[in-house]
Formats: sequence, structure tokens, C-alpha cells
Amino acid sequence: MSPLVGANAQLRHLVYYHLDNGMLENALFFAGRLHAHEPRNGDAAHLLALCNIRLGRYKAAFDYARPRAQQPQHLGCAYVFAQACLGLERYDVGAQALEKARGLWAGRNHWNKHSDTSRRHVPDAAACYCLLGKLYGAHGDTKKAIEYYVESLKLNPFMWDAFTGLCDIGAVVRPQNIFKVTPEMLASISHSATNGHAPTSFSSHDNYDARNPFVSAPDADPFNTSTRAGGDANGLSLGGSSLLSKLNGSMPPAPSSFRDAETPTSNGQNIPDEDIMMGEAGGPVVNELMNERHAPDVPHAPTRKTRMQNLNAHEDPPRMRSMTTRARLKPASELNERADVPQPQWQNGHKRTNSGHSAHQAAPTSAPAADPSAAQPRRSTRLQSVQSGAHNMISGIRSLSSRNATSASREPEVRDRRELRKARATGTKGKTSSVGNVGRVVSGNRKPIMDPGGEISKADSRPPSTAPIAPPQKMTVTSDPRELEALEWLLDILMKIGSGYRDLSRFECVKAMEAFNSLPTVQRETPWVLAQMGKAYHGRAMYAEAEKVFLRLRERQPSYIEDMDIFSTVLWQQGKKTELAFLAHTLSDQDRLAPETWVALGNAFSLEREHDQAIKCFTRAIQLDPKFAYAYTLQGHEHMSNEELDKASFAFRCAISADSRHYNGWYGLGKVYEMQHKFEMAEKHYRAAFLINSNNDLLAMRIGSVLDRMKRTEQALALFDTAIRINPQALQARVKRGHILLKMGSPKEALAEYLFVKDAQPDDANIHLHIGQAYKKLRNKREALKYFTICMNLDPMAQRFIKETMETWDEDDVAEWSSDDEGP
Repeated sequence: MSPLVGANAQLRHLVYYHLDNGMLENALFFAGRLHAHEPRNGDAAHLLALCNIRLGRYKAAFDYARPRAQQPQHLGCAYVFAQACLGLERYDVGAQALEKARGLWAGRNHWNKHSDTSRRHVPDAAACYCLLGKLYGAHGDTKKAIEYYVESLKLNPFMWDAFTGLCDIGAVVRPQNIFKVTPEMLASISHSATNGHAPTSFSSHDNYDARNPFVSAPDADPFNTSTRAGGDANGLSLGGSSLLSKLNGSMPPAPSSFRDAETPTSNGQNIPDEDIMMGEAGGPVVNELMNERHAPDVPHAPTRKTRMQNLNAHEDPPRMRSMTTRARLKPASELNERADVPQPQWQNGHKRTNSGHSAHQAAPTSAPAADPSAAQPRRSTRLQSVQSGAHNMISGIRSLSSRNATSASREPEVRDRRELRKARATGTKGKTSSVGNVGRVVSGNRKPIMDPGGEISKADSRPPSTAPIAPPQKMTVTSDPRELEALEWLLDILMKIGSGYRDLSRFECVKAMEAFNSLPTVQRETPWVLAQMGKAYHGRAMYAEAEKVFLRLRERQPSYIEDMDIFSTVLWQQGKKTELAFLAHTLSDQDRLAPETWVALGNAFSLEREHDQAIKCFTRAIQLDPKFAYAYTLQGHEHMSNEELDKASFAFRCAISADSRHYNGWYGLGKVYEMQHKFEMAEKHYRAAFLINSNNDLLAMRIGSVLDRMKRTEQALALFDTAIRINPQALQARVKRGHILLKMGSPKEALAEYLFVKDAQPDDANIHLHIGQAYKKLRNKREALKYFTICMNLDPMAQRFIKETMETWDEDDVAEWSSDDEGP
């Protein structure tokens, strides 16, 4: 092995080591060394681009991955290139590159193939579809984004960001049709369970010896298909999925984890599905051999058993475990036929004799019959062969690992056919691979076995471990229903959370609360779910309940900073200056680079009527996250407070550009046009906002108010009725509805609306004034004077206006109290 080849293999291991331990700078450094050694290797370019993308250096990742991404040669480079394009806002370029590489990722499915020690370092089809959905969604092509998100969820229902992407776009989503067990998932579970890749939680610690080829068990015949199918899928198979199956004539096992002794590569074009063994860089066999040196409870005697010793009637048999139970059942005459237990094929492609030479060289000369007197000197020879064999085995593993590091593009079937020819060359023609006939080949005895009757023994006379027996019970999904039950439980949790998120994205806050409350307590009390519940209460204008939920969230997770902008708005709506200032300072101490922190600071300044300072805070939030639509909206409202309508309009347009479904931006534009007395434009933007969020009573009320100013009274009354139907506690809508009814000559109905508001807000001077107006219309002077007096007591400034109203008792002054004079 050349030093360069070994250095490249070691550099790859170092890059993966540092990536898995979160040492990204170290990984980037060694990826640079690897790329310098192999500038034309796609894997080296992929690792270098991957390290840069994880460090947030999108332009560097874009440059390193571009040569092989634009020409679909390397799936890893194409995927990292598309991610970099998403960060650089070059959405069309990234989507085109990933589309060109469709032949490299189409048909891949890595679900249920990741574990604590196994990684898939190239994406599968579900991940690529999800990334394409993000690219097209950011590019504005909603139709294609929905299409790719749906394809991603069909392949993997656990692709959560694909689901949230669909909800954020506004697509019609049915969580019960997404989060369910699919036939593909059942097939994947059955396949992994059959090939010994069952989840760790359902496996036993006793399987360690079964996986270790150097520790034998009573029934652990390495060539017995029934034994191997039960859990030892990687015993002697060097990365090939069909070598031992060809020798044994059974179904080929799935690709075993023993390939991980090789240096993993990223090019999906060479090896379709390759694992990266995190923490087992040398492969499972080498690590288990190292564990044997340190584990005191693992027996060492079986590793010294290279040859079966002939039994002598005058001496005790050796105290060693045999590879199969057949060794204890055969008589001594048949045990004399035994010879060496075969070495693993990855150690050397040829069978070896007792002296260590290849079986092909010893074939012309037949070994003499063994007698008991020859047994003792062969024991020392056996010890030497064990030492030399172990040395050859370890050196073979190392050389193979390094060799495969540079030739990973070879197809596994080519290696299988080469090793199959080597294995068949050493076996007896027409015989199956069993312990008995392998021993005869090693000893040089190629003559057919004669039974006591003098007839040639057929292939059926093999040991019981390889004789035709009933197929073993394979691990399937039904063999252990706990795995399927756990999967269904998880999907049920996701369906409930997904239903709540879907309803919240549709602004159906009541349904969202019901979905979140249906979760188990341990899930409902998590920070993310509590934040969604707080947003639902905020959407219903139930600010006191929202505050309680957010406070509970802060108690459970004080460092949680997502959605704290909503919490600060909740406090602003309630006018709690002290609590809002405390929240802003706390968030500032936690993370000054979070946009939510600056939104909270801006709300605190806004509540103190320091609008210029608030605008600066919201501008800083926008600098930290240019796609933060809510920060643009709050900035626009502060400009409106300063009567800077042009700047406010620009801020609201930026909010819509960042998120077209951000109804607050549409509402802000409508408010600007209403202040400019452009009522038709205001109605247009209000209706656009109401089309997005048709469950917001405030939007319906604003549309009605604009229609009232445009003298479209009946339409305005219908919109006020809609607002009250959405929220019976919409007090402003009831007041405005009362004004419309007074103008339309229905004072009794108007009085009912006013009294409802008076019961909710008994200290509001204006509502008492409106009640007095209604009684005046009904010619009830006594009640009118009563409420006018209450109004003057609550607001002495209204005394002059009430005096003028009483002086004009017989005049119709209802027009003075239309919705033109009343703010929102």
C-alpha cells in the first residue's frame, strides 16, 4: 500500500470523525488536506463543500461543489450545491442542478437505515424532493413546490419540514393521510429485521458473540444459512451480498455492515447505499478483535482452534468448543476425517493447509492417514499456524481497507464473483460448503467418502448443520409487534401535532387548540407545543391566556427564544411595560443576535412611545433575518405612528415580499390607504388579508368600516355581522354595528349591541354616550339623561358635547356617530 493511498483513507476517517463530533473547523482543515491530495476526486470535493455548508459558508460550498454538480457526476456535490444555492438565493440554479442529478438519487430510500453507528452520507429521494420543494417555494413556483413536497412525504412521512412547507404555502393537507404506516415502511422494517438490523431496543446483548466471527457458539456454523440468517449476516462476507448465498444456495442476504471496514465514499454513482460507521472506522471485525483483547469475559480458547485434533482412545479429548454440535455427535472414526476450520475469506482468498501453504499447492499430494501418535507433534504446529494466521488476517484487513478506499467505484458484484471463484477453486466439486468437506480439502484428501457399505457418499451426507431442513423463522414485523406498535404510536403523535400545525397555518385557532390539547401531557408540555398554543391564543386575541402559556414555557425552558416575538406582542397588547422590558433584557442577555430579541426590544420602546428607537430595533431584526416578515410589519406600524406613510407602505410591501401569506402586511397596506382616504384600495388590501385569514374578526370589521365610509351601508352591516359571528366578543364590531343600525332606523337593535358592550366595559365613557344616543332616538329622556351623566362623570372633557346634544333634543344627530368618527 502506497503512503498516499493510506493517507487519503486516514484523512477521510478524520473528516468524518470531526464532523460527527461537531468539530467543524477541524473537519474543514482535514477536508482541505484531502482535497489537496485528490483534487480530481469527487468525494474529496464533496467533503470540503459539506464542511463549508455546515459552517454557513455558502459561497465557498457553492464554489467547491459547482464543477461536479453542474455536470451530474456526484450526488453529494449536487445536493450540497443545491443547499448552497438555497442560502445564496440562487434558487433556479440549485433546482436545475438537483434535477439533472435525478438519475443518481431517484429510487433511493434510506428510511430505517440510520442508527447510532451507521450513517448514510448521501441523500435519498425523499431528502432531494424536500430540498427541491424548498427551492421552488422560495423561487415562487408554488405548484412545483407542492408537487415535490408531496413526493417527499410519500416516500418518508417523517419529513417534517416538507409537511410544514406544505402548510406554510397554504396547500390543502390531510395529516391522517400522511402520517400512517405505508406498505413500503412495513417492507423496510421486515427487510431490516430479517437481515439482523433490528432496532437496538429490541435486541439482546447476547448477540455480540453471534456477530463476532472469532467467538464460536455451539451452533454457529459460518456456512450454515439457517444460522447466518438468524443474525450473523456479516460473518465472513466481505462487503458482498451474494458470495455466501452462492456457496450455500440460499437467498442472498442484504448488504451487511461489514462493508464498513472499507473507507466510505460519497459518490452515489459508484456504490448505491453505503454506510459510514461512526466510531468504528476500522470495521466491526477489527473492533471486535480489539474488544477481545480488553474484554475479560470473552473466552480466548476458541480463537486458538484452527484445526480439529484427532481423538486418541488413550488420552482425553481437548477441551475446546466445536463450531457445530455435530462434532459432539460424530464418532471418533468420523472425526479423524476432520481437518482445519476454514479461515474467513476476507483474510485470504485461498484455503490453507496445516503448514500455512495454499491448498492448491497441496492438492497433488494426498495427505497420509492420520494416526494417534501423530497428534501430539501437530499441536505445536497448530499454535504456529494460529499466530501466522492471525497476523495474516489483521494485515489482510488493513490492506483491504486501504485498497478499497481508492477503488470504491468497483461494483460489489465484481468482488463477489472474484471471491466466489477463489472459494470454489478450493472446494470439492459438487459439494456444498460444510465444515466436514472443507477439512478434507485442507488435508489434501479429495477422494469421495465411502460409507460402510462401500458406496460413494452423496452430497446428502453432509453434517446436519447444512443438511436440508425446514427454513428458519426469520425476524419479521409480526415476530415482534412492539416495533410496529412503536411506529404507529409515533405516527399518531405526529398526526396530532401536524393537525394542530395545519389548523394554525389556516388560522383555525380553535381547532388547533383542540389538536394540541389531545396530545399526551409529556408532549403537550414541551416548549415547541406550548409556543404553538400561545400563538393560537394570540390569534384569537385571548392575550391573557396566551401570556399564561408563554410564561409556562419560560419556566420549563428559559433559554427558548423562538416565537418570543409573539410573546412580546402579547405583552404589548396588554400594556404591560414592566414585564415586556424584563423579557427584552432577558432575551438580550441570552442571544443578542437573535431577531426575536430585537423585536422584543422594539416592542418595549414602542410601548414607551419611543417610536424612533423602536424602528431602529426592528431594522436590526431585519438585518439579522431578511425574511422576517413580522419585523417588517412592526416597523411599518411605527412609521404610521410617526405619520410617515410612504415609509410605512414600503415596510408593509417588504413584509408581503418576504411572505406572501403574511396577512398582517396586507392589513398594514390597507390601513395606510385608509389613512390616505383611498378607500377602494384599502378595501382591496383588506380583502386580500381576509382571504388569507378568514377567521379574523378585526379584518372583517375593517372591511365593514371602509364600506361604511363609501356609503355602502348594507354591505358594511353584513361584514359587521360576519365579524360578530367569528368572535362574539368582538366589541368594536358590535359598536360599529350599533352605529349602522341607528342610521338605518333600528335603535332597539343598536341599544342591545351597546348594552352588551357596556356589560363588558362598564368604565368606557364612549359606550355610555352611545347608549344615551340610542335612548334619545327612542324618546326616552330619563334614561338618556342618566347615561349622559355617567359619561360626563367618567370623562369630564365630554361635558361640552353632551350639553350641545341636550340642547338639540328634537334634532336628528345620529349622523354624528357614524363609524367615520370612531377609530378601530
